[in-house]
Amino acid sequence: MTLGRYDVVVVGGGHNGLTAAAYLARAGRSVLLLERADHLGGATGSYRVFRGVDARLSRYSYLVSLLPRAIRDELGLRLDLRRRRVASYTPLPGDPARGLLVDNGDQGATQRSFTAVGAAADLPAWQRFAARTHALAQAVFPGVTEPLPTPDRVRAGIGEEWWADLHAPLGELVERTFGNDLVRGVVLTDALIGTFAGAHDATLVQNRCFLYHVIGGGTGDWDVPVGGMGAVVDALTTAAGSGGAELLTRATVRAINPGPGGAEVVWTDDDGREQAVAAAHVLVNTAPRVLAGLLGTEPAGDGPEGSQLKVNLVLRRLPRLRDPDVDPGVAFAGTFHVNESYEQLATAYTEAADGRIPTLPPAELYCHTLTDPSILGAQLRETGHHTLTLFGLHMPARLFRSDPDGARAAALAATLRSLDSVLGEPIEDCLALDADGHPCIEVRSPVDLEEDIALPGGHIFHRDLQWPWLEAAARTPAERWGVATGHDRVLLCGAGARRGGGVSGIPGRSAAMAVLEAAPRP
Repeated sequence: MTLGRYDVVVVGGGHNGLTAAAYLARAGRSVLLLERADHLGGATGSYRVFRGVDARLSRYSYLVSLLPRAIRDELGLRLDLRRRRVASYTPLPGDPARGLLVDNGDQGATQRSFTAVGAAADLPAWQRFAARTHALAQAVFPGVTEPLPTPDRVRAGIGEEWWADLHAPLGELVERTFGNDLVRGVVLTDALIGTFAGAHDATLVQNRCFLYHVIGGGTGDWDVPVGGMGAVVDALTTAAGSGGAELLTRATVRAINPGPGGAEVVWTDDDGREQAVAAAHVLVNTAPRVLAGLLGTEPAGDGPEGSQLKVNLVLRRLPRLRDPDVDPGVAFAGTFHVNESYEQLATAYTEAADGRIPTLPPAELYCHTLTDPSILGAQLRETGHHTLTLFGLHMPARLFRSDPDGARAAALAATLRSLDSVLGEPIEDCLALDADGHPCIEVRSPVDLEEDIALPGGHIFHRDLQWPWLEAAARTPAERWGVATGHDRVLLCGAGARRGGGVSGIPGRSAAMAVLEAAPRP
C-alpha cells in the first residue's frame, strides 16, 4: 500500500526527529514521522518503571545541557529547565568522611572543601580552569544553531591555547593543571560519559566528549527538566503536531530506497502489513549503522561501542553520608562522584579493556527530586521519597555480550559495592519497594540499550562524537549543516550527525535547515 508523497519523511520519533518534524511542518512542508515503538521520545522520556510506584523516571537520558535557547524560542517550547546550585560532591576514596564539595552558590564552602581533602593548592588552578572552560563555552556554543564553522574560525574564536589543548590527549592538560588525584578525576569525568577511553587516548575521543560536556548553554551547566525528560518529549510533540506533522507510532521502517528526486520509505505496521511512502527528503533519526542497513548496504567496521551502566532507583529516603559536614540533600543535589579519582578511573579503564568488570566501578549519581519533586506522586513527596539516577563509567558493551544477564548482575553488584564504600549506610537499606515487594532498582547495560531503543552497541551518541566544525570544504547544504550521508536526499537528523549527542535538538534543527536551504519555497 502506498500512502502517497510527502515533502519529508522522518524516520525515528526521538527528540531530534520531533525537532526536525516541528521545524519543517511549521515551515509549511508536509511531514510524516514514523516511529517503531508505541510511543514517541526514544531515549528521551519519562516512565513509571516500578509497578505501583508513582514516580516518573527519566529512564535513559536524564539531564539537559545542550538544548539551545534558540530552539526553545523558535518552536515555542513550554519547558522549565532549572539550574542546579551544587555542581558536585565527591567523597574522598579511602576516607569518605571527607569530601570535595563544589557549591556554585557558596564559594566559601567550596574553598573549605578543597582544604579538607588536601587540595587547597589546586583551588586557584580550579578557578582559572573554570574561567577558561566558561570562555570556551561562550566561544563555541552560540554557533551550534548556524552552519558548521571552519576550523580556522573556531581556532580564532577559542584562541591558540585551547586549540592546542583540544588537539593533544586531555590527560596532558589535566596533569599539567592539577596536582591532586581527586581533583584530576573530577575534571576527567566530563570526558568519559558514555565514552570508553583513557585520559591519554591518541584518538582524542575523550577530548571531543569533554568539549561537548563543558560548552552547553554557553556555560557548561547541566539543567534539570521540570517534569522529567517526558516534559521535553511532550513539548516537542506538541510543537510538531500543532505544525501539522503526522506522527505515527508502531511503524517499523524496513528500507529506504533513494532515487534522483527523493526516496521511497518502506515500513510495516503492527500487523506486519507492508506500506510505502515517497518523500522529497528523508531525515533519519537512527544511528548511521542502522541507516546503512535500511539502505541495503553492509555497515563498515565493527560498529560503535557504548560504555555505561544506567541504574534507576527510588528511595524511601536519601542515604546517610560519612562526611558530617555535608547534608545528603546538598551532596546529591549536584553530581555525586563515586570512586572517580584520576587513578581509579585509569584502573577501571585498564580492567575493562582487559575484559573484566571493574573491581571498584566509577560512577556518578544525581537526585532529580531534590530540584524537581513534581515527578513523584503526592504521597511519595509527603513521605520523603526520592529518585536517584546512577551512571556507571567504563562499562563497555564487550563485557556484556557473552552473558548479558550474568554480566549485568555482576556489574550491578560491583557498582553497589562501590557506592556503599563511600556512603554511611548500604544503599539497599534506603530502597523503596514496588507493589510486589521488590526493591525499586533497575539496571540497563549497553546491550540492553541496543535492544530497548535500537542503539548499536548501546552507544548513547549513536557513534563516537565528532568535532563541531567542518573538516573539509562543504559542497551541499547537508554538508554545511553536518547532516550529510552518501545520498543527497537522505539526511541524518539524530545523534550521529556531526553536532549530535546529548539531549540538544541541534541535529534535528540542522537537518531541517539543510532541507529548507536545499529546497526553498517562494
